Amino acid sequence: MGAEAGGPYLPGLLSLREGPCLSAAVRALGASCDVLLIDATGVDHPRLAGLALHLGAVLGLPTVGVTHRPLLAQGAWPQDARGAHSPLTLDGDVVGTWLRTRRGARPVAVHPGWRTTLDDAIAVVSAAASGHRTPEPLRHARHLARIARANG
Repeated sequence: MGAEAGGPYLPGLLSLREGPCLSAAVRALGASCDVLLIDATGVDHPRLAGLALHLGAVLGLPTVGVTHRPLLAQGAWPQDARGAHSPLTLDGDVVGTWLRTRRGARPVAVHPGWRTTLDDAIAVVSAAASGHRTPEPLRHARHLARIARANG
């Protein structure tokens, strides 16, 4: 399936560019899911509504965002133990968490999206990480994207 982005990249407007392609791809899968993991932010966003939140709202699916670094939020890293987490705050509000998915590895930034809480997001990412820093569905998607680009 090929699709074109909805316009040029503009900081803070990724959901307008990528959202239509991603929602079409998820719908084309034809499978239902309990929660959708997205390499994007939720409320850690200048407008408090990042791609993880927008895509979930459009699809009517609970979403969790996982990124390698926060967009705007700040917070200290958690202890070096699997499952340890510490808050990411933006203007005094908790908008995500650093989550240590593997001892000795840099934590990932976890963002609740559409119809998920921070506790939900931590549980989903912890379960999907299975010993790796990045949750398995996102690792697999990145691997397939690299192959597609190489064959391209």
